[in-house]
Amino acid sequence: MIHHVVSPEAWNARPDQPYAPDSLPEDGFVHCSPDEATTVAVVNAFYRDAPRPLHVLMLDEERLDARVEFEAAAPAPPPGVGDDVLFPHVFGPLNRDAVVGIQEVEWDAEGRATGLRDVTDLG
Repeated sequence: MIHHVVSPEAWNARPDQPYAPDSLPEDGFVHCSPDEATTVAVVNAFYRDAPRPLHVLMLDEERLDARVEFEAAAPAPPPGVGDDVLFPHVFGPLNRDAVVGIQEVEWDAEGRATGLRDVTDLG
């Protein structure tokens, strides 16, 4: 199971098509995280000012149509993530049948992400 952070608006914009974030053409892949703890660290490093709620797609990498490669963070992982953690990069849009659940980021009073809670289980 790998994770991808997304706004509900972006995820729901074109429900009849595979999901492709705006960064895909420039980066060449969809950024994902390997687990919940890494996802929370990524949210705290890059999404603290993003509109809320903020969702996390739970992706079954075996169901993805696009190639997945686990690679080191470049130039460095976000604070709280070890240098040895590899990040899954999906080299193409996310086919919607690979999404097996959607979680929502939980926040504390200081605006830091603290965890994820289930919103939808798509099994």
